[in-house]
Amino acid sequence: MKKLAILITSALFFFSFTSFAQTKHGKTTQYPSYKGLTMCGYQGWFRAPGDGSGKEWGHYGRDGKFDKDHNTIDFWPEVSEYEKVYDTKFKYPDGSPAQVFSSVDKSTTDLHFRWMKEYGVDGVFMQRFFGVTRDKNINKSSNIILKNALDASNKYGRAIAVMYDLSGLKASGEDCSSVIEDWKSLVDELKVTDQGENQNYLFHNGKPLVAIWGLGFPDRPYNIREIGINRLIDFLKNDPVYGGCSVMLGVPTYFRELNKDCLPDPYLHEVIKSADIVLPWMVQRFTPLVHKGRDHVRDHIIQDIAWCKYYGVDYVPIVYPGFSWRNLSLSRPDLARHTAYGAIPRLGGKFYWDLIYASITAGAEMLYVAMYDEIDEGTAIIKITNNPPNSDEAHFVDNDGMPSDHYLFLTGIASKILKDELPLGPIMPQK
Repeated sequence: MKKLAILITSALFFFSFTSFAQTKHGKTTQYPSYKGLTMCGYQGWFRAPGDGSGKEWGHYGRDGKFDKDHNTIDFWPEVSEYEKVYDTKFKYPDGSPAQVFSSVDKSTTDLHFRWMKEYGVDGVFMQRFFGVTRDKNINKSSNIILKNALDASNKYGRAIAVMYDLSGLKASGEDCSSVIEDWKSLVDELKVTDQGENQNYLFHNGKPLVAIWGLGFPDRPYNIREIGINRLIDFLKNDPVYGGCSVMLGVPTYFRELNKDCLPDPYLHEVIKSADIVLPWMVQRFTPLVHKGRDHVRDHIIQDIAWCKYYGVDYVPIVYPGFSWRNLSLSRPDLARHTAYGAIPRLGGKFYWDLIYASITAGAEMLYVAMYDEIDEGTAIIKITNNPPNSDEAHFVDNDGMPSDHYLFLTGIASKILKDELPLGPIMPQK
């Protein structure tokens, strides 16, 4: 009996210790579940000379340059509302310089989150690439952008979460350990999951949600059996100090069948079953240029949801406005030969709405929009101009004559539908 009493006392002490230790995360949030929300991916990777990052042009052009020979964006942002903008070498017909924004500027982040509030977009997953986790400098620009986003999320009441993208992880000799250390740093230094009593960090199943993207894709150099992904997930879920989290995994569209865009390795299924949410990457996998495309998407998602329910994992489909990376691909002749401007056309928003309608009809309880600010691959929903600085030497895709805020508007409508505030219909809404 004495031994039993000791065991019970020890167990209670351990429970008390771990409960105390887990106060690294705030106990409450305005967003306790992903369900009912429309979240976007947020790259935050655009740089301009003079923005304080110490970089030249980033994600606007190749090799730090942004001109007709180095341009990598297909869409041009509508910048009339930005507090700070940067002149480029591109000109409008009247000779004035075309301007762009920098993601490093706090005013840029503030404006983007203000738009989320104005249009009813619930929030964003802040993309954090693997290379960022190697850099231990607490003042690196990625941390500055994340800190600005945390401030803006609190100011405008928008949900925010961290998404680790494993892109950049090396083929051998490297594992996910730096992600673990980076998460510790974010929790300790930026207090990402403890922003105060009314914080807006996104929880799921009552726990802070952390996303890991890039498992099961055949074009990745790393072997998912060798990168310690199981240890990373176990850490995020069970570490007594920094764990207690829910985990979302970004995987290929055809993860369920382990074919087409997915590695045929059943280990991926084991990893997915250990997570809380699965997020299939559907960009470029569906197109409006096929017969009954909306029905095809719906039927695919129905089967995905059934698979996930069977294994006890939640499911979120991706919706996106279209796809265009012609300028980005020009440095790759093998890609450029097969890549046209507007390769997956937006059709004035019809394609985007078809994906939203198909996803919700199939039973999706939450949506992931790819992406909020991705103008280099033409998936952005931020305000895009219909009058880009086109010339004989440079070409950009316009917004199909639709208002610059058209995709923010549609995303907000989708959010209201998920919350049962508006009915779902097959016809694209208009203002």
